[in-house]
Amino acid sequence: MDNRYGAFIDPGLEVSPLARGPLDGLTFAVKDVFAVKGHVSSAGNPDWLRSHPAAEEHAAAVRSLLLAGAALKGAAHTDELMYSLGGENIHYGTPVNPRGAGRIPGGSSSGSAVAVAAGSVDFALGTDTGGSVRVPSAYCGIYGFRPSHGAVDMNGVIPLAPQFDTVGWMAKSAGLLHMVGRVLLGGAGEGETLTESAHGSTASSAQAAKLQIDTLYIPEDAWALTEPESAGELTGALKVLQAGAGRSVQTEAAPEGLKVWMDVFRELQGSEIWETHGSWVRKERPTFAPDIAARFNLAEELYGRNLEAAVSFRQKAAVRLRNLLGENGAMVIPTVPGPAPLVGGDAAQLEFNRSGAMSLCCIAGLTGLPQITLPVSGPGGLPLGLSVIGGFGQDLRLLAWVNEIWKPALV
Repeated sequence: MDNRYGAFIDPGLEVSPLARGPLDGLTFAVKDVFAVKGHVSSAGNPDWLRSHPAAEEHAAAVRSLLLAGAALKGAAHTDELMYSLGGENIHYGTPVNPRGAGRIPGGSSSGSAVAVAAGSVDFALGTDTGGSVRVPSAYCGIYGFRPSHGAVDMNGVIPLAPQFDTVGWMAKSAGLLHMVGRVLLGGAGEGETLTESAHGSTASSAQAAKLQIDTLYIPEDAWALTEPESAGELTGALKVLQAGAGRSVQTEAAPEGLKVWMDVFRELQGSEIWETHGSWVRKERPTFAPDIAARFNLAEELYGRNLEAAVSFRQKAAVRLRNLLGENGAMVIPTVPGPAPLVGGDAAQLEFNRSGAMSLCCIAGLTGLPQITLPVSGPGGLPLGLSVIGGFGQDLRLLAWVNEIWKPALV
């Protein structure tokens, strides 16, 4: 396996397909948090690697892909215990962003994004709790998808915060992203053949569900976070999506303020992270990077607090946004405020960039909605991401609609 960009912690991990299916001939990588029989996942930390046994079975998502004809080629790097959006790992190094020289790849599914962007594999699995598929996909200039919460089986995946955790995936085209989605989301029937055309769209022996977007919502509060030098390119790309929808409406994603949404997300996520991993941290006393250690310290502080107000807020926010989008609505936002920050940048600046990305990612994260991020060429050719958030449970229809109307040549 070609590992010149440092995408893989285990480039030699290979598993042949378990059957023939719609993904015949395609290869994929897995973030090193997915169980692969006989493999010990690191979760980005040597102490985790040391203290856990090899998997006895494949994770559910991995098995589904193998049964669909795809071949597993490599375990990809992740940030420590998936608790970062940067992609820089003090233990195993930072995968090289193939589309942004000197820029971070984004995390925590850093290796998965780099493996796809470098062409080492056709697609890759990641996990997305607070943006860990969407952010690296945007920074590396590829397609990425976070499904509706609970839509893809998490069995065999190391958790972070289960009430937000999702299995996500990245690919080189919208068509391939859709093909993988039809397998993981249950849309590809037994014996069905899917093919991808030169321009990236997919065709199948069974008609794919198509989503007519009646209303495309453009939230001004989310777009206000866009870095000024990136606004022109993202606005131009937005027009391609608007051309495929019935109408566009200006709105607000978070009437209470996106910072309030982000703070609620962080509070609920942090508390659950300590509930999930606190006993292991206390027992093993792992060596963490300073920023990761600080987040776990905060998670410990949050654990045990009265979170009734945060839980209530989340429920109301989810109901409001799910009702707004329904089956035939979608929301378009920048995936991240701008291009990937520089590797080894100032800690304060990196945290500022992280907060901006989380403010955007918490919209779908807090409400459990599906989100696809599309690559856009930004200032100086650096990658940007433009996202479409769909209605709850409308994952396949969202993927089909974007695949049908998104024309990269027009962006």
